[in-house]
Amino acid sequence: MHKYLTCADLGTDLFRNVEIALITLYMMSVAIIVGSIYIVYEVVKVHQWGIIILLALMLGIGMGKVVVIVAMEPLKEYFNHLDRFSKETLHELNLPINTITANLSMLRKTNSDEKSIKRLDRIEMATVMLKERYNELDYLIKKQMEQESIETFEIGELLDERLAFLKPLYPDVEWEVTAEAYEVTLDRKGFAKVIDNLIDNGVKYSPPSACITISLYEDTLSICDKGFGMDEMTLVRIFDRYYQNDSTMAGYGIGLGLVKRYCDRYKIGLHVRSQLDEGTCVTLELNRGKHGK
Repeated sequence: MHKYLTCADLGTDLFRNVEIALITLYMMSVAIIVGSIYIVYEVVKVHQWGIIILLALMLGIGMGKVVVIVAMEPLKEYFNHLDRFSKETLHELNLPINTITANLSMLRKTNSDEKSIKRLDRIEMATVMLKERYNELDYLIKKQMEQESIETFEIGELLDERLAFLKPLYPDVEWEVTAEAYEVTLDRKGFAKVIDNLIDNGVKYSPPSACITISLYEDTLSICDKGFGMDEMTLVRIFDRYYQNDSTMAGYGIGLGLVKRYCDRYKIGLHVRSQLDEGTCVTLELNRGKHGK
């Protein structure tokens, strides 16, 4: 039976090897420094502690550089490989998405019966979702490289754009949206992900036929639901990476952590109010974000 190594396995092996190398080098460094001090003091008969301390310091700096090289080079190679793999995967994903879109358009011209149209609609929706995940991956890779795209845009227009995408995904949801004109200078793609995550959480933690209320008044954007709500203990942990209030729900508990990091990055006030069985309301204070970084 063959055993296949995953990226996680390779990463674990790499870090284990680095750990062993660091421990070995540390023990060797201590032995070399102590041994050198003994030779200088007992064999060479140099009893001037200033010289001995200087020698120990120089040896410590030299061994420290060796430790840094041993620790960092494998990590640099690993992360460079991971970066190349991510970019290549992203590039390869674009081709099948475009192929599906092009063939879908052709199939619509040759299929006019109701069943076929419904099937094509489902394929189109799945393709749109796949394209969104592609855009998210592209955004995350660029964000890791600090290639954020800062632009000035209307929050209301972005809300309309995101709701046009999200509403077909949640056909049973009741929407209450009121938005005044408000302009900000931010990373637009990142803010779109913030909106998506907050709405997705509101729907996910609400009963069927949920009601999502979105309001933009002056410099404050609020996204509220009338769902299950949270207790104080849960509220303390909701921004922890990988934390999920309900482990049976889909997802990995990453979304709200991304929301908080984005808000911290652009100095947007982030406030969460929630009560059990009454719902949750997330408020973003955009007055600082209006001026970008």
